[in-house]
Amino acid sequence: MVLPDVPATATQRYGYFDHDADLGIEACGATPEAAMEAAAEAMFAVMTDLAALRPEQQLELDFDEADPELALVTWLNLLLAEAQSRRLVWCRFRLRREGSRWHGEAAGQPWTAELERGVEVKGATLTQLSLTPQEGGWRARCVVDV
Repeated sequence: MVLPDVPATATQRYGYFDHDADLGIEACGATPEAAMEAAAEAMFAVMTDLAALRPEQQLELDFDEADPELALVTWLNLLLAEAQSRRLVWCRFRLRREGSRWHGEAAGQPWTAELERGVEVKGATLTQLSLTPQEGGWRARCVVDV
């Protein structure tokens, strides 16, 4: 697995919106997959400064989902589950699709005392979930439970 050798925050492809006690993430990309990669960046960026991380450990995961919007939530929740079980934080992401089969990659490092901790994300939800075409690309949007 070879992920891009640039900081995750080199180009800001995402933003946030308020949602009651939770947090909305909105991310853009040239393709649905790129928008979903940016959504992963957005989600982990609220937990710590991604530019301060080193991609020391890698993850590959595969899942099946015919609905791209549901694939967004699945992708984000799989990344969270793997990060929690391995005590890691991810900083780089790649996602590819063939039909209903998705292949994801992430890279990151273990949580250390030196890392500034932000908001803990508990999971991605179906609230305000969308993955829609827009001029120049795609927009991914959902609310995460914090």
